[in-house]
Amino acid sequence: LPPQRPHDHKIELEPSTQPTVWTQWRLTQPELDELRCQLDYLLEKGFVRPSTSPFVAPIMFTSKKDGGLRMCIDYRALNWVTIKSCYPIPRGDDLINQLRGARFFTNIDVRGGYHQLCVHEVECYKMAFRTWFKSYEYTLMPFD
Repeated sequence: LPPQRPHDHKIELEPSTQPTVWTQWRLTQPELDELRCQLDYLLEKGFVRPSTSPFVAPIMFTSKKDGGLRMCIDYRALNWVTIKSCYPIPRGDDLINQLRGARFFTNIDVRGGYHQLCVHEVECYKMAFRTWFKSYEYTLMPFD
């Protein structure tokens, strides 16, 4: 796990927000088998932990190009009550202009960059999701 930092991710909610709870969707047997495998991996790495949070998001699976299954968590209900952060985004052409005259460029595969941003300890309960087995919560931002 990455180290806890003073700037760990916080999830600020609209005032007087009630916990968001959605019912878990039906999963096929192959999806349940994949869910067990992915949960074992996430638990082993410390990316998730068991949860008793009143916030609950459902999971579903989508097909990958290689035929595998990708676990997705539907955080739409949480997103609706989250206070949106406003950050300036630089224009693409300005970024390209800044590269003019550069001699070295780097190409980075960010696959290994997932699960690198910690969720602030007091915010983890908001990232809870429900499975057929029990509920879990992320300790890191789930970007993949």
